[in-house]
Parts: sequence; C-alpha cells; structure tokens
Amino acid sequence: MKINGNAIRTGMVIEHQGSLWRAVKIQHTQPGKGGAYLQVELKDVRTGTKLNERFRSSETVERARLDQKEFQFLFADGEMLTFMDAETFEQVTINQDLLGEDQVPFLQDSMTVIIESHEGSLIGVQLPDTVSLEVAEADAVVKGQTASSSYKPAILENGIRCMVPPHIEAGTRIVINTADGSYVERAKG
Repeated sequence: MKINGNAIRTGMVIEHQGSLWRAVKIQHTQPGKGGAYLQVELKDVRTGTKLNERFRSSETVERARLDQKEFQFLFADGEMLTFMDAETFEQVTINQDLLGEDQVPFLQDSMTVIIESHEGSLIGVQLPDTVSLEVAEADAVVKGQTASSSYKPAILENGIRCMVPPHIEAGTRIVINTADGSYVERAKG
C-alpha cells in the first residue's frame, strides 16, 4: 500500500531499498529554506541495521502488509519466549531479539501481545501500550522540592528504573508506558 512520505508513524513497517524497515524515531523538520520533510530512523526488521532517511510529503513509500495475530505470553526459557495462539492454542517459540531487550522486562504472565508476520516469517512482537507494575524501591522525597516538576528515581518489580512523582512509594502499583519506560499514572484499583 503506497503512502505519502509524511504519513510514516513510529512502529510502522515500510518496504525501502529492497528490505523491510520499522520506523523507530520520527522528527518533522521544517527548514527556513526549502520544503518540510520527515527525518526517520529506520531499523531493518531482519538484521537490526539502522538507517536514517529523509522523506518529503511528495514522495511515496510502500507500507508493508503485515499479518497481525493475538498471542498470549506463556513463559521465557533463557533467550527463547513461548507464546500461545489465543484461538488455536498453538504454541510459538521466538528469540527475545525479535522483541528487543528494552521490551522483554515488560512481558508478564498471560499478557496478550500481537505478533506480526510478513509472508509467513515472524518479524515483530507488539506489547500493550501500558503495563501495571509494582514499585519495589523508591527514594525518599527531598524536602524543598516543588511537587509539580520534581520526580524521584524508583526501581520497579521487573528491575526497570524510572522516574516517579514524589507521592509514589514502594509497594504502590503504577502504570508504565512500554515504549519508553516512563511513568503514566498510579494504577487504579
């Protein structure tokens, strides 16, 4: 499916230079002279090679057609992750490199993920946008800091470090953005 160069979004997979590339970072740039363009950091879905490209709105790119299917995470065995198809109960084992080492800690038992494939080969795993985790350790609030702008470091139950508001203490469940590991809100319930 052809799309305009300025319609590329983070996470989208495009066909470019004979390979499949996932858009990792996107920055709109509008120089004082000349037309605006999209600066896109691409990552090859098979080899992991990174590439920076500029796309103008007048250019068209081919968006890859991906098959997406829901799977449930079962367990990790070393580097391998096992998922189960929610409809057929068929199990699939993939290497954690396909998910990315920054995303693996967010996997939770029975979590529903979307596994993407292109022409029969698995190319990626999409986690939910947010997950709920418990704070294992949180630093004490430094007296005199203003509550509105100050965040303090905390360590979550999965070992990830993130910055949380001063009122969050150890034992509190919070919602974390899986894309960048940032604090979203206090978990409800």
